[in-house]
Amino acid sequence: MRTSAAPPDLESHSACVTGGSRGLGLLIADRLAARGCAVTLAARDGDELKNAEAMLRHRHPRTAVHGVVCDVRDQEAVRALMRRAHEVAGGPDIVVANAGIIQVAPLDSIGAEEFRSAMDTMFAGALHTALEALPYLRRSPYGGRLALISSVGGLLGVPHLLPYACAKAATGVLAEGLLTEMAADRVSVTGVYPGLMRTGSHLHAQFGGDRSKEFAWFSALAGAPLISMNAQRAAERIVSGVVRRRARVVLTPAARAAGLAHGIAPATTVRLSALAARLLPKGTGTREPLREGNTIAPPEGFAARRLRAWGSAMNDRAAHAYNQRTA
Repeated sequence: MRTSAAPPDLESHSACVTGGSRGLGLLIADRLAARGCAVTLAARDGDELKNAEAMLRHRHPRTAVHGVVCDVRDQEAVRALMRRAHEVAGGPDIVVANAGIIQVAPLDSIGAEEFRSAMDTMFAGALHTALEALPYLRRSPYGGRLALISSVGGLLGVPHLLPYACAKAATGVLAEGLLTEMAADRVSVTGVYPGLMRTGSHLHAQFGGDRSKEFAWFSALAGAPLISMNAQRAAERIVSGVVRRRARVVLTPAARAAGLAHGIAPATTVRLSALAARLLPKGTGTREPLREGNTIAPPEGFAARRLRAWGSAMNDRAAHAYNQRTA
């Protein structure tokens, strides 16, 4: 992560970021800390949290940073997280619900269990975070700010990412509904819809079907410079939108175009998506446990290897910078 000269316009504020130990969550926490905000990071992996705390404290030695192990699927754990964030730093005045998982597989290689897992982590996780944060946000002397991280996948059904898209769509609707209900309480709610970003998330995404080929196309697109977005720039825009109390932040031209096209001509957009699905790897017709990208062997075949190497080169470098590497 490069040093930024962001103004310290959140001094005396306190923030809590779920899914904050790596990737986009870590970068959002970094941008909040750069503005003078005390930050509480939440994630399931204690070792990742320790690494993330060390990174942020090194970059922002004058800013308070704390880590709390928390599984957002458990509402009681989220309640304890908010209580702990309040005890160590006050507030919280800003809460970002970012925790998520990515499952990449054709429909015939997954079942209801994968959909439940996605909904539990991303929709229920965002819901728990919002419900437990609101009592604190309502009391914030600055006016509380809540951000829910959805996705371009929440704006239209994305083939081979269907559980993820369903959970993100529900999260987006939750953000819109909370915005209308919280207006009278001086709590702003921002729905965030990122497109593909170079965060190194392909290493922790879960793959099914023809895993090597699924990993190859996903990592290539997620790292392609003309399609994906620099994650540091994305995090800065997200934090800026939250600070300015914007109702919606849509990142990357591709995400904005996809959302606009689906709103204007949904039937045509779905047909185009169906055509794109035909270019993706064929399913195996069998269900096997999904595996993380960091455990998958490189794809066979010269073309597939070149595609993966070309597209994901910058994404692989991002994995080192944003605490995505497991070793």
